[in-house]
Amino acid sequence: MHLTGPALRLTIFIGDDDRWHHQPLHHEIVTRARDAGLAGATVLHGCEGYGAASVVHTDRLLDLADDLPIAVIMVDTEDRIRGFLPQLDGIGTDGMIILDEVEVLRYVAKATP
Repeated sequence: MHLTGPALRLTIFIGDDDRWHHQPLHHEIVTRARDAGLAGATVLHGCEGYGAASVVHTDRLLDLADDLPIAVIMVDTEDRIRGFLPQLDGIGTDGMIILDEVEVLRYVAKATP
């Protein structure tokens, strides 16, 4: 797959403690993205952040190091990203989902055996 030009970036902000069937929620999101055939997904672990409750979670203080922020990022064509959004329904998270229009300058997927 070669992806260049206009695309959509989907970013899902969740907490490290969020779970889906006793597994990390970010793993379930990545699995669903792969199964949907999206170009790729990346999970970024944050070292500090806060959400709607304004509670700061940071890795600097041991007693505040639980539920650190995570961002799951995917980029693909607008149709494929928007088609994937229903896959996020019902996974029971209190996160934030954002969409950004982006321009992909270069993306070359490795051939699968």
